Amino acid sequence: MRIAITGATGQLGGALCAALAPGHEVIPLGHDQLELGSAATVDQIVATGADLVIHPAAFTNVDGCARDPLYAYTINGLGTRFVALACRRLKAPLVYISTNEVFAGDATRPYFEYDQTGPINAYGRSKLAGELAIREVLDRFSIVRVAWLFGGARNFVRTVLRLAASAPAEGLRMVADEVGSPTYAADVADAVVRLVALGDCFGSYHFVNDGATSRYAFARAILDQAGYGELPITPLALGEYQRDSTPPTYTPLANVAGAALGLTLRPWEEALGAYLATLAP
Repeated sequence: MRIAITGATGQLGGALCAALAPGHEVIPLGHDQLELGSAATVDQIVATGADLVIHPAAFTNVDGCARDPLYAYTINGLGTRFVALACRRLKAPLVYISTNEVFAGDATRPYFEYDQTGPINAYGRSKLAGELAIREVLDRFSIVRVAWLFGGARNFVRTVLRLAASAPAEGLRMVADEVGSPTYAADVADAVVRLVALGDCFGSYHFVNDGATSRYAFARAILDQAGYGELPITPLALGEYQRDSTPPTYTPLANVAGAALGLTLRPWEEALGAYLATLAP
């Protein structure tokens, strides 16, 4: 199968290219090949002749989205509509990578795939716009929501390790009241490969590693597994951490639809250990 992958040089795009290459003809589309937010996107994707398009490319700088919501909407919302229009011309299905931030964060349990969305920041609204655009244009698609992704060159795990390497004696400060689902990009890619192999199992999916934790506890696990067990961390309230965006406080995702098809991801602690092993010298 010919599979076009947007954002091919990104954290998840790279993992998807690597996971799909052994069994498919992968067409990587990076910034040089694709103008997300421009109508030219349609012809650029149609020219690939793809049988399937996977669309992880996005403007993922959450604070940047807050500073420029129009740009976020143009890339993540309108850009995704152009990708969907290309799929309609190709008569090809689409797998769209979305986010936990389409939810408001005020739940008392992990979010199911068809729970009511209600994003509270520009990034979440722009990604939800992408979901709505796909539903408007296509009838063969899957929406795969991920959360707290790690696995590439820039992510929370690497940030914590970088801070730990030069931390003062009093240690680090981490937000303790923001809770989510840490997720390894390689595990998401594996789940998408298995979803594609099932054929026409379209719908909404939450592909996150099993379990949930706070940023504080996630950072503690990173430090402990990476050999910084003695470095202290001071818990910080989300309201004390000044940033342009307002993240939802509680957005663990429940993998119900995928699990019903046998598509499950290992616990996040195990996935973290596997990722850290790839970083070892």
